Amino acid sequence: MESQDKVQSSSAPKLVLYSYWQSSCSWRVRFALNLKGLSYEHRAVNLDKGDHFTPEFEKLNPLHYVPVLVDGDVVVSDSYAIILHLEQNYPRNPLLPSDPQLRAINLQAASIVSSSIQPLHMMAVTKYVEEKFGPEEGAAWVQIHIEKGFLAAERLCWHVFYRRHGLHGKIVFPLLCSCKECADSLFTMNVIVAKPQAEVGVTAKRFNIDMSELPTLDAIYKSCIALPEFEASLPEKQPDAVPYFFLLFNSWFFK
Repeated sequence: MESQDKVQSSSAPKLVLYSYWQSSCSWRVRFALNLKGLSYEHRAVNLDKGDHFTPEFEKLNPLHYVPVLVDGDVVVSDSYAIILHLEQNYPRNPLLPSDPQLRAINLQAASIVSSSIQPLHMMAVTKYVEEKFGPEEGAAWVQIHIEKGFLAAERLCWHVFYRRHGLHGKIVFPLLCSCKECADSLFTMNVIVAKPQAEVGVTAKRFNIDMSELPTLDAIYKSCIALPEFEASLPEKQPDAVPYFFLLFNSWFFK
């Protein structure tokens, strides 16, 4: 019997992604779409101009956030939900491992980023903290929650190594394993969301996170930057990107 899962073809409804070039949530969905080999129509939502508050966009997402994916009659907002929708309905090039335990680790790590890190350092939240408790408190608030979330994701990833190589109960701190099984298991977690959070490396630099304490996440980050699918998902590669501002943005992060 033919699978009921969707396989994109000329007769399949065209995917439409409402996105903003600087949005890390939009970035991770673009990355996932590219990895699954799915073509889509890009529709820019200019957050600076308030496009997300228009009546038309409110019908797509009452929370006024990007990204939003339109898949035929189905409208999905929230990057985590969108990626799960793609994984369930477009089975080619899976983003999650078939092993139940590894799958659970992937989903938990993804949830840490999308639920326990990113919402706590959104601009509206940090602005509120600064207004309530002082201008210096915003950065401290962000750093605490990013460090807590990154350390939890790091520990989850190490379970992959312990399980693959029988290291339970041993006190070890090996270099990142290069075997295909570990690489594949960790890479899928990265795809779901830890990579553009939004850029593990950029986020760490901006908020003074010590990446030496996060060797697995650091290796996952480095494994992605050479991928063509990642390259195509970069903010500056998007149709609505503002090149000059991006240069200023980068110079501020890396100065």
